Amino acid sequence: MAFEIEHKYLVKNDSYRSFTTESILISQGYLSRYPERTIRIRIKEDKGYITIKGKNTGAVRLEFEYEIPIEDAKKMMTMCIPPILEKIRHIVPFEGHIWEVDEFLGNKLGLVTAEIELTSEDEEYAVPEFVGEDVTGNPAYYNSNL
Repeated sequence: MAFEIEHKYLVKNDSYRSFTTESILISQGYLSRYPERTIRIRIKEDKGYITIKGKNTGAVRLEFEYEIPIEDAKKMMTMCIPPILEKIRHIVPFEGHIWEVDEFLGNKLGLVTAEIELTSEDEEYAVPEFVGEDVTGNPAYYNSNL
């Protein structure tokens, strides 16, 4: 069984850019957006993924992600509930952890969030200076609601 433990924040400035080691274009859509279970299709560059997530309990939820053929992902994307999200994910190493900074495109242009995945709920981590308000658990910032 796979659990995801993550904290999500709004980004308050673009200083993360100087620490970015990789940037990836991502398109994603949802076949299901029910809070109890979301089913996401994602295309990252030339790879496809399907992800099933359970309901959040604080910062923890069940998550199952599998790579699928890119052509299948493209076809599944046409079945997704609009809108399809597009974003650039910046990989930002900081003091022993990897932060994923998502810069949204399209109708969410200007929204930038930062996430950190943890191995336990009580794991301590340093917060970089570009990190702003903690929006962990705020449904308004779930990708499935954007």
